[in-house]
Amino acid sequence: MTWRQLRVLVEHLPPESATMTALRNGLSAEEYERQAKNGKPEEGRWSMTEQLLAGVTDALREIQYILVVANSDSKGRRPRRPEPIRRPGIAPKATRQPMTDVAAERLFQLINGGAA
Repeated sequence: MTWRQLRVLVEHLPPESATMTALRNGLSAEEYERQAKNGKPEEGRWSMTEQLLAGVTDALREIQYILVVANSDSKGRRPRRPEPIRRPGIAPKATRQPMTDVAAERLFQLINGGAA
């Protein structure tokens, strides 16, 4: 077995394997924090079980949100709708920037028959 083959095998071990757990436990607090902050779950590999579990979690969080909104008075602050769990192959949603005054004016002109 070559070193490259060994590296590929280790890199593709499941996260719950003993080797990956030992590597995680060997990280310093700073390294662990950096990896947690810069993690990209959308680039990982998920099994069908993990996909189904994420779907169930999303559904339960949505039901909880609906239950809270339905049973609260309309005067209070509404909770934010829960974000779905990030899945492999799907990048996180980009946040929208507010429209500038120039862009709003241009859009207004186009809507009211202004030529491009």
